[in-house]
Amino acid sequence: RLGILIVRHLKRLERVILGYLEVCDGPEEEARLGILETLQCTIEHAWPRMPCRLPVLLQALLKMMWDVHTDQGSTPQPVKAALLQGATECLILLDRCSEGQVKVLLEGVCSSCEENRLRECFRKVQENT
Repeated sequence: RLGILIVRHLKRLERVILGYLEVCDGPEEEARLGILETLQCTIEHAWPRMPCRLPVLLQALLKMMWDVHTDQGSTPQPVKAALLQGATECLILLDRCSEGQVKVLLEGVCSSCEENRLRECFRKVQENT
């Protein structure tokens, strides 16, 4: 709703986003799904300010993706798939606003990752232009 005015609150919003990405909130993962949507909107509106936040956001997204993938809890597979899809979309948006930096950083991660589900997400980011 704020559009570009979100830039005024970016520092606080970043802390909130990082906090929500770190914590599993139950089988339906409503908070994480919502915060991924918020992050997508934030990247779309405040894209000129995203390259300087790239290291922190990339680390948080990759950690969340790994946590979701390795979660042996009661989270249903469709919810896990939605979380991975949302994180992949955020990575694609971050890559676009950082002029391909995400693709470069993911090359090493992708080559060392043996999990097919995560490799597929990374491949989507690599192939997206």
